[in-house]
Amino acid sequence: MDADNTTSFVPDYIVSPGETIREFLQELGMTQADLARRMGRPESAISQIVNGKKRIEPETALQLERALGMTAGFWARLEANYRVNLARQRERLAAGDDATAPVSTTSKGSAA
Repeated sequence: MDADNTTSFVPDYIVSPGETIREFLQELGMTQADLARRMGRPESAISQIVNGKKRIEPETALQLERALGMTAGFWARLEANYRVNLARQRERLAAGDDATAPVSTTSKGSAA
């Protein structure tokens, strides 16, 4: 296919890595407090990550790997993709591109 004739899928929403953590916790029957204890982190830090307010740093990705069983690379890629999509959203909004705006993030309420 000719590169000029390709289109790419651009979702109208952004899912934070925290939403994935929330889903993992639900499936495992864990709370954010349980995860904080397993990771040796304050509950407030876990709550901030789950709510998309705090980044998943490489050290955090390693802790999530040990606590939840998904590789550190998985968590790092989720974070990187989330941040790229947020930047893309800011660019579209700054350019006044109403065709693709508004793009919303999904992050449900927290029960830390």
